[in-house]
Amino acid sequence: MIEISFGKLVLLALIALIVLGPEKLPHAARTAGVFMRRIRTGWDSVRAEVERELQVEEIKRQAREAASRAEAAQAELDETLRKMRPTGGAPAPAPATADVAPVIETPAATDATPTKEVPHGGA
Repeated sequence: MIEISFGKLVLLALIALIVLGPEKLPHAARTAGVFMRRIRTGWDSVRAEVERELQVEEIKRQAREAASRAEAAQAELDETLRKMRPTGGAPAPAPATADVAPVIETPAATDATPTKEVPHGGA
Protein backbone atom coordinates (compact mmCIF):
# COMPACT_ATOMS: atom_id res chain seq x y z
CA MET A 1 0.00 0.00 0.00
CA ILE A 2 0.93 3.64 -0.13
CA GLU A 3 3.00 4.74 2.82
CA ILE A 4 2.45 8.32 3.95
CA SER A 5 4.76 9.59 6.64
CA PHE A 6 3.91 12.37 9.07
CA GLY A 7 6.10 14.85 7.14
CA LYS A 8 4.31 14.11 3.88
CA LEU A 9 0.96 14.54 5.62
CA VAL A 10 1.96 17.97 6.99
CA LEU A 11 3.21 19.06 3.54
CA LEU A 12 -0.08 17.92 1.98
CA ALA A 13 -2.07 19.87 4.62
CA LEU A 14 -0.04 23.05 3.94
CA ILE A 15 -0.58 22.77 0.17
CA ALA A 16 -4.33 22.19 0.72
CA LEU A 17 -4.47 25.24 3.03
CA ILE A 18 -2.77 27.41 0.40
CA VAL A 19 -4.90 26.15 -2.51
CA LEU A 20 -8.30 25.99 -0.80
CA GLY A 21 -7.96 28.69 1.82
CA PRO A 22 -8.98 28.57 5.47
CA GLU A 23 -12.73 28.86 4.70
CA LYS A 24 -13.06 25.83 2.39
CA LEU A 25 -10.45 23.54 4.00
CA PRO A 26 -12.67 22.07 6.80
CA HIS A 27 -15.44 21.21 4.32
CA ALA A 28 -12.92 19.62 1.92
CA ALA A 29 -11.39 17.60 4.77
CA ARG A 30 -14.83 16.29 5.81
CA THR A 31 -15.63 15.38 2.20
CA ALA A 32 -12.30 13.60 1.82
CA GLY A 33 -12.95 11.71 5.05
CA VAL A 34 -16.37 10.57 3.84
CA PHE A 35 -14.88 9.33 0.55
CA MET A 36 -12.07 7.51 2.35
CA ARG A 37 -14.57 5.84 4.69
CA ARG A 38 -16.69 4.70 1.71
CA ILE A 39 -13.63 3.33 -0.07
CA ARG A 40 -12.44 1.51 3.05
CA THR A 41 -15.92 0.04 3.68
CA GLY A 42 -16.18 -1.13 0.08
CA TRP A 43 -12.72 -2.67 0.18
CA ASP A 44 -13.50 -4.47 3.44
CA SER A 45 -16.73 -5.92 2.02
CA VAL A 46 -14.92 -7.12 -1.12
CA ARG A 47 -12.18 -8.70 1.00
CA ALA A 48 -14.76 -10.42 3.24
CA GLU A 49 -16.61 -11.77 0.19
CA VAL A 50 -13.39 -13.16 -1.29
CA GLU A 51 -12.54 -14.83 2.03
CA ARG A 52 -16.02 -16.41 2.17
CA GLU A 53 -15.64 -17.70 -1.38
CA LEU A 54 -12.25 -19.18 -0.51
CA GLN A 55 -13.77 -20.93 2.52
CA VAL A 56 -16.60 -22.32 0.37
CA GLU A 57 -14.09 -23.61 -2.17
CA GLU A 58 -12.07 -25.26 0.61
CA ILE A 59 -15.19 -26.96 1.98
CA LYS A 60 -16.12 -28.17 -1.51
CA ARG A 61 -12.60 -29.55 -2.01
CA GLN A 62 -12.74 -31.38 1.31
CA ALA A 63 -16.17 -32.81 0.43
CA ARG A 64 -14.86 -34.08 -2.93
CA GLU A 65 -11.87 -35.69 -1.21
CA ALA A 66 -14.13 -37.35 1.39
CA ALA A 67 -16.44 -38.64 -1.37
CA SER A 68 -13.51 -40.10 -3.30
CA ARG A 69 -12.20 -41.79 -0.13
CA ALA A 70 -15.66 -43.22 0.54
CA GLU A 71 -15.90 -44.51 -3.03
CA ALA A 72 -12.48 -46.14 -2.70
CA ALA A 73 -13.47 -47.77 0.59
CA GLN A 74 -16.74 -48.99 -0.98
CA ALA A 75 -14.84 -50.44 -3.94
CA GLU A 76 -12.42 -52.20 -1.58
CA LEU A 77 -15.33 -53.59 0.43
CA ASP A 78 -17.06 -54.80 -2.73
CA GLU A 79 -13.84 -56.48 -3.86
CA THR A 80 -13.43 -58.19 -0.49
CA LEU A 81 -17.04 -59.41 -0.56
CA ARG A 82 -16.59 -60.67 -4.10
CA LYS A 83 -13.52 -62.65 -3.04
CA MET A 84 -15.31 -64.13 -0.03
CA ARG A 85 -18.40 -65.31 -1.94
CA PRO A 86 -18.43 -69.00 -2.82
CA THR A 87 -17.84 -69.69 -6.49
CA GLY A 88 -20.44 -72.51 -6.52
CA GLY A 89 -23.89 -72.33 -8.08
CA ALA A 90 -25.75 -71.05 -4.99
CA PRO A 91 -25.56 -67.32 -4.32
CA ALA A 92 -24.28 -66.20 -0.94
CA PRO A 93 -26.89 -64.98 1.55
CA ALA A 94 -27.31 -61.25 1.85
CA PRO A 95 -25.39 -59.71 4.76
CA ALA A 96 -27.45 -58.68 7.77
CA THR A 97 -27.97 -54.99 8.31
CA ALA A 98 -26.45 -53.28 11.29
CA ASP A 99 -29.87 -52.02 12.45
CA VAL A 100 -31.29 -55.48 13.25
CA ALA A 101 -29.40 -57.72 15.62
CA PRO A 102 -30.59 -61.33 15.89
CA VAL A 103 -31.78 -62.40 19.33
CA ILE A 104 -30.61 -65.85 20.30
CA GLU A 105 -32.04 -67.39 23.45
CA THR A 106 -30.53 -70.48 24.92
CA PRO A 107 -32.38 -72.69 27.39
CA ALA A 108 -29.56 -72.33 29.89
CA ALA A 109 -29.85 -68.56 29.79
CA THR A 110 -33.59 -68.56 30.47
CA ASP A 111 -33.36 -71.16 33.27
CA ALA A 112 -30.51 -69.41 35.05
CA THR A 113 -32.41 -66.19 35.70
CA PRO A 114 -33.00 -65.87 39.44
CA THR A 115 -36.52 -65.37 40.69
CA LYS A 116 -37.22 -62.71 43.23
CA GLU A 117 -38.98 -63.86 46.36
CA VAL A 118 -41.87 -61.65 47.33
CA PRO A 119 -42.60 -61.46 51.07
CA HIS A 120 -46.20 -61.98 52.03
CA GLY A 121 -48.16 -60.77 55.00
CA GLY A 122 -48.10 -63.98 57.06
CA ALA A 123 -46.40 -64.56 60.43
